[in-house]
Amino acid sequence: MPDPSTPTAVAEPHSTPEPQAAPEHKPGALRHHRTGKKEDSHAETPVKRKRGPLFWVIVAALLIGGGIWVARFVERELTYEETDDAFIAGHVHQISSRIAGTVHEVLVTDNEVVKARQRLATMEALEYQINLQKAQATLLRSRADEAQAKAAIAEAQADTTQAKAQVAQAAAQVQETEAQLAVANVNLNRNTRLFQSDARAVAKADVDTTQSTAAATSASLLAAKANVEAARAKAESKEAAAESAQAQWAAAQASVAAQEAAVRDAERELSYATVYAPTDGRIGNKNVEEGNRVQVGQALFALVEPEVWIIANFKETQLRKMRVGQPVEFTVDALGSRVFSGKVDSISPASGAEFALLPADNATGNFTKVVQRVPVKIVFDPESVREVVDRLRPGFSTVVSVRVK
Repeated sequence: MPDPSTPTAVAEPHSTPEPQAAPEHKPGALRHHRTGKKEDSHAETPVKRKRGPLFWVIVAALLIGGGIWVARFVERELTYEETDDAFIAGHVHQISSRIAGTVHEVLVTDNEVVKARQRLATMEALEYQINLQKAQATLLRSRADEAQAKAAIAEAQADTTQAKAQVAQAAAQVQETEAQLAVANVNLNRNTRLFQSDARAVAKADVDTTQSTAAATSASLLAAKANVEAARAKAESKEAAAESAQAQWAAAQASVAAQEAAVRDAERELSYATVYAPTDGRIGNKNVEEGNRVQVGQALFALVEPEVWIIANFKETQLRKMRVGQPVEFTVDALGSRVFSGKVDSISPASGAEFALLPADNATGNFTKVVQRVPVKIVFDPESVREVVDRLRPGFSTVVSVRVK
């Protein structure tokens, strides 16, 4: 039994026991508590491992490599101007129809390699053949008219020559008649004087005869002079006819020239019924099939020439030291990280904005300075791209670096 003298602890209602501090456990004591073994107080202290030579070799290599990279980066930044706003360009011919008609045959397929003057497609040509035959027939008629006009010229010239001869003949007749009239007047005057001085010297009949002869000769002279005027008028008429024939011949020649041009035009249109490749290249963007009705200027194919180059759009601030002929390094996105070489061929005479459809006008509105880009043409080193030249296509993206120092 409990001792009555010992006071009994009575718990106070709603009393909270004071929290007791958790006993401090050392790591060794905790392990001893968990394992049930007593830890040796003289356990060994961990010893730091010394770094070997390999570690320092690696650190030195990293530092040297980093230094070399930084040096090359700085050197490249100082000696090269680089841009990724660059692409491969080339000659792309948009081949279109020069006449309206129906496509008869398509002779090539997409991506096919073609040679210059190779046939690409043909059109139905019956309509243009008929036009050519009409023009040729009209030309034959014009040439016949020209020949007729030329013959008329010859005839008119002959008539003119004859009329001039008649004028000369009439003039000679006038001179002859004038001489006869002079003789008749002399005879008349002599007979008249003789008859008046001595009626027996000359008979009255002789005087009358010489007088009538002089009068007749005078009338003949007037007639001869009239014949001269008539001959001259006829000659002038023949000359006018010759000039008219000459004009008709000139008109006929002009008509022949016009018809010859019409024949050439008909031949030209007929030749357009066959579409030829303008140069060597590869067919792309084929947009025609047999039986299609096409109009003048409608695009049928695109022909890409094998010759290509790079257009790099450098900022205007990158052009300070850039010159034609400077060496270039570039990569093509489609060919991975392989580096090719080339050189600067030319620099555009103006910024790209100047060639835009709506060039900027800085004199209007609020001005905001924008760094302009200038196209620079870069040509390839043939030996550098010899193995991949067939894989270079217009439009491929490139990264270009120009050595300016």
